[in-house]
Amino acid sequence: MTAIPDSTPLIIGVGQYAERPDDADYAALSPMDLGGKALGAAIADCGADGDVAAAIDTIAAIRQFEISTPGAVAPFGKSNNVPRSYGKRVGADPERAILEIVGGQGPQKLVGELAADIAEGRSGVAAIVGSEAISTVLTLGKAGEKPDWSEEVDGSLEDRGLGMRGLLDKTLIAHGLVTPISLYALFENARRAERGMGLDAYRREIGELFAPFSKVAARNPYAAAPVARTAEELATVTERNRIVAEPYTRMTVARDQVNQAAAILIASAGEARALGVPEEKWVHIHAVTDAKELSVLERPDMAVSPASIASVRDALEMAGIDMDAIGYFDLYSCFAIAVTNITEAFGIAPDDPRGLTLTGGLPFFGGAGNNYSAHAIAEAVQKVRADEDSYALVGANGGFMSKYATGIYSRRAADWSGGERFRKLPDQAEKLAVRDEYVGEAVVDTYTIVPGKHGTVATVIARTDEDARIAANAAPEDAKTLAVLQEGTPFGRKVTVRAEGGRNLFTFA
Repeated sequence: MTAIPDSTPLIIGVGQYAERPDDADYAALSPMDLGGKALGAAIADCGADGDVAAAIDTIAAIRQFEISTPGAVAPFGKSNNVPRSYGKRVGADPERAILEIVGGQGPQKLVGELAADIAEGRSGVAAIVGSEAISTVLTLGKAGEKPDWSEEVDGSLEDRGLGMRGLLDKTLIAHGLVTPISLYALFENARRAERGMGLDAYRREIGELFAPFSKVAARNPYAAAPVARTAEELATVTERNRIVAEPYTRMTVARDQVNQAAAILIASAGEARALGVPEEKWVHIHAVTDAKELSVLERPDMAVSPASIASVRDALEMAGIDMDAIGYFDLYSCFAIAVTNITEAFGIAPDDPRGLTLTGGLPFFGGAGNNYSAHAIAEAVQKVRADEDSYALVGANGGFMSKYATGIYSRRAADWSGGERFRKLPDQAEKLAVRDEYVGEAVVDTYTIVPGKHGTVATVIARTDEDARIAANAAPEDAKTLAVLQEGTPFGRKVTVRAEGGRNLFTFA
């Protein structure tokens, strides 16, 4: 380690913090307080002799859900400068404060970006911090409490905006497909069609994939739902485990009701030495890739995300290793298809003895907003510190399988002087045309049924004779069409489509 050039970027510290409303010491902390706790834990994790907080020149913050969509409201108020609010809690006053765009790829992508800044001399010590207090917002709201979490902090802010352009086709919004659950359900049913599986068998497969995840969460002190579940529990539809969007049961989708925070500290080897960070704490960043997928309806095959696969493939290539060399995985698991998209592309068995998660996964550990992968990276760092010859791979998914960042970590040295270690991949080229309104016949690619308080929304995604994509709803009063869709095998069937009231309606031809 002593021969490592001073400009080499390293992870020197990681920290996590979480609380649950049923904890004996539950303090109902704000997101900024949670993030401050995590950043403080990361600073302590460095084991440094020097003042790490004072040395931080960059803090990049991950957006809370309550500031991640247009028109969103933070019910208890918010900070005007999230990264500087985190810094204030540990005595850090960075030169640069960044508020990252929306997406679960954010923490992993920022590791690559900030590491490149350090390697090229633009930064010495950088922090990535994110937090969510969604569970506390709900808990206090039900109790009629309304604390004031608003903050005004002076200083510059590089607000990168929401970054949602090109993620979602506007016709999906017109047809009521606006939530991740409903959109991932479309992908999942497209995959089910390719595999020729019935609904019950497919739900069982999801249960078998995720049951081991729940066992990891049950051992994780930061998990929001630390309860081991069987495949049967996860797959069986009950009143408590209802369908939230066909084919998903409630227990198999990302859990956003969490109070969790995580932080990552990156420094040059020169700064790490100057701060007295012991070399056994140093973790090398071997590769980070950042990729973007086509919009939902433009994708020729809605059952896969080629951009995500390319992100993992290129990261392995940059690191100079193959998948067999990876000792630890954390594959983003908001929904099952985000996992299987990667495992199937690289021949990783669902029951691979290395495991597919380090945290317990988003349905069980918790879907900590855009910040989940920071927790995964924190776990990966601890794993490779304890297993010095190993590599860990973290896959971070954002949007609707829209963005993907991959990181590869090890205690083995990574040479940043001899070539590329952070790569932004080119956009996918081949795409389908999208028609907002359509009259005529089309063939069903995929579908979902979303129950709701105000009625059921049943939607198909279909292709026209010109190979353009459309979305269409079943009319609310059309019980016959809904009943056919509920049978679960509409794939390849013709539908008759008419345009009405700004959307398309369909019946089976």
